[in-house]
Amino acid sequence: MNDASNLPIGRASGLQSDAELKAARLPDAQTVLSVHHWNERLFSFTTTRPLSLRFRSGEFLMIGLMDGRGKPLLRAYSIASPSWGEELEFYSIKVPDGPLTSRLQHIKVGEEIIIRPKPVGSLVIDALLPGKRLYLIATGTGVAPFASLVRDPEVYEKFDQVILTHTTRSASALHFSRHVVDSILADELMGEIAGGKLWYYPTSTREETPKMGRITNLIQSGELFADLNVPPFDPAVDRVMICGSMGLNMDMKAILEDVGMREGSNSEPGEYVLEKAFVG
Repeated sequence: MNDASNLPIGRASGLQSDAELKAARLPDAQTVLSVHHWNERLFSFTTTRPLSLRFRSGEFLMIGLMDGRGKPLLRAYSIASPSWGEELEFYSIKVPDGPLTSRLQHIKVGEEIIIRPKPVGSLVIDALLPGKRLYLIATGTGVAPFASLVRDPEVYEKFDQVILTHTTRSASALHFSRHVVDSILADELMGEIAGGKLWYYPTSTREETPKMGRITNLIQSGELFADLNVPPFDPAVDRVMICGSMGLNMDMKAILEDVGMREGSNSEPGEYVLEKAFVG
């Protein structure tokens, strides 16, 4: 028979801590700390970070909300914040009839979401061989894992140049990546680490911006390399990460393998990696 006098204060009377109450209401619950709507189709938000969570910059988690039947509705979301961050950041498109995003886009500060603390993903530095120049090729919300990587000091320890390309349809869809780059360069510590190494190459395909065109076309024509004043892809020194649509993945895979690059993995690093979790 249990002696109530031996239980922690509050337990004998049936009381629970705030953390226990939260866990009982929503498994793996974390609190929303901020929400920013970049345009009518894109938003980002930050949450508290699970104490047990350890991840590598570039990985993703399963996050979501409870559905109408009281069951978790989860989707894979890249972590946009770096591995050292005290908070988690996510970047999302708004899908009006999407099972999850139709609700997630309306979240408010102080509300709770589910975050499963089990990170996975192929867009990690460990999956690449050592090199000189790192290209991060993103379209749309595929820039999220790269927002994590470009804020990680380890990336700049391993590469002399980090080139972030971001291609979107509209000009306003570039605001998130521009904000990430500007905040890095404005930060006293990260600005010193990334200054001169981080290059940003934004392009759009519909609305007019200073640079127009699909990134694959700009690569194949040589325009990207001419604009940046760097040589074409070289398997000996260049490394590439890709995150976007299935079309981008397949086109970039063909481009890179044509010049002799091999796809890498955690178990067998190579010259390029791509994320397959969000396409198909």
